[in-house]
Formats: sequence, structure tokens, C-alpha cells
Amino acid sequence: MSTLEEHVDVGVPIDTAWERLHRVGDYPRFLAGVRDARTEAGGRAHLDVETGGRAREFEAVVSDRAGERVLEWRTTGGPDLAGSFSLLPIDRNRTRVQARLEYDPGTVREAFGGPKGFAQANAIERVVRSDLEQFKEYVEQGR
Repeated sequence: MSTLEEHVDVGVPIDTAWERLHRVGDYPRFLAGVRDARTEAGGRAHLDVETGGRAREFEAVVSDRAGERVLEWRTTGGPDLAGSFSLLPIDRNRTRVQARLEYDPGTVREAFGGPKGFAQANAIERVVRSDLEQFKEYVEQGR
């Protein structure tokens, strides 16, 4: 399993960032390749994703540790992906959003195509960084 961690500082209070992170239906606004997303019963989310010319649907179990401001998720079925978003207050009006992604490189290549090895890790890192920057824009524009 490979692990990637990235963060971005956003210019909104932690409560605002936390509330916006839970708007699953808005995920297409800031997650690359997500065409549609919705919350389902039982702490699940459904995502319709297109990447590398391939369309896939994913179900994920989502759990909150609200007191710690951590949202964790794990796909059910294939591909096996897991991650979390942790929010940390910087001050009253700024929040650090830490993303963590756990994945098997071979599984990601099978599911989405793309490069192998170091090039794959770089591509995933670029996507996660871009998604975080898009989240920053999304929450800051919503003020």
C-alpha cells in the first residue's frame, strides 16, 4: 500500500470547511473526474467518476470523528482505496485541510490506467494537490 499526504490552508473558519466537506453533492465542483456524487443511507456515498477515459462508479463508507474534525472513507468493492480529511484550525479564520490517500499502485493502474511506478505516484500527487486547491477556491468563494 502506498500513502500520500497533502495539505492546503483555506481562508475560512474550521466550521465552514467542515460543513462544506460534507456536501457530497458538491464533490464534482472540486474533485477531478467526479461527474456525480450523492449521499446514501448507512453512511455511504456514491460517486460516478471518469478518469483516463474510463467511467466507473464507486461506493464508499464514510465515517466522521466530528470531535476531532476527521472524515474517513473507504471504497467498498473495487478498487481498494481509503483516505481521510483532517481539519486543523490555524486561527479563527483559517483552517488546514490535510488529505491522506492510501492505495495500491497496481489496483489504481488497473482501475484507471495511466503511467506506472514513479510517474504514477507523481500523477496521483498532482491530482490530489489540484483537488485541494479546487476545494480551497470552493470554500473561499462560498463566504
